[in-house]
Amino acid sequence: MALTNRLAFNPFVVKFFPKYWYPFLTRQFGADEALFLNMGYEEDPPMALPLAVSDEPNRFCIQLYHRTATQVDLTGKRALEVSCGHGGGASYLVRTLRPASYTGLDLNAAGIDFCRQRHNLPGLDFVHGNAENLPFAGQSFDAVINIEASHGYPRFSRFLAEVARVLRPGGHFLYADVRRHDRFAEWEAALADAPMRLLTHAVINAQVLRGFENGSWTQDLMSRHAPTLLRGLVRDAIGERDSKFCHALQSGEFSYRMYCFATD
Repeated sequence: MALTNRLAFNPFVVKFFPKYWYPFLTRQFGADEALFLNMGYEEDPPMALPLAVSDEPNRFCIQLYHRTATQVDLTGKRALEVSCGHGGGASYLVRTLRPASYTGLDLNAAGIDFCRQRHNLPGLDFVHGNAENLPFAGQSFDAVINIEASHGYPRFSRFLAEVARVLRPGGHFLYADVRRHDRFAEWEAALADAPMRLLTHAVINAQVLRGFENGSWTQDLMSRHAPTLLRGLVRDAIGERDSKFCHALQSGEFSYRMYCFATD
């Protein structure tokens, strides 16, 4: 979930959201609420992705996961998702893309407990851990997935080095996230210096905006659960249709991008 108003990259907000907001959300929601914490995605013409009835309320969040993860074939692969949130993306990808195994990691211990209780699928497991110090041996995975989370990492370059370390030769880093214009150069420099080879990248502002235009059940839910004094900040941070973030995406003040990297 992006930190997406003019306070988005204030050090206090960056520290507050991952450390306190996500655990608070986890404690508020029931087992069937807020399985996704990311923004939506829709193409023109619409993707028309076939979904199970139970997945339909999360269509637009799922479509961002689907488009990012299907940049390569995950069938029979060992996959790691760093910052898996409430595990909705992990569950969907395991059920539809058939990796051999899928590990979801998150810094929010309460969120990992939520995932373990909610998502009971063969080959899917969840681990509490830090994106900048991954608790896995080198060359453990064929693919690493990271959706809309790295903007909150204090040491983004360290995270990229860890991704490269745990990927096997010929592995892939499947990545989508957002930055504000004053951090474009820093973001691009870190990605250029990463010990991985860039295969593809795309700016997906228009597709994310279409996700907003179609509405978001998750966004409304999180806004309703926010404490009264924080609702304005949360509405901007999670990107409701008329939020500052939507206008910033339209103007180019923010850039939402999707990438695929490979290891040699």
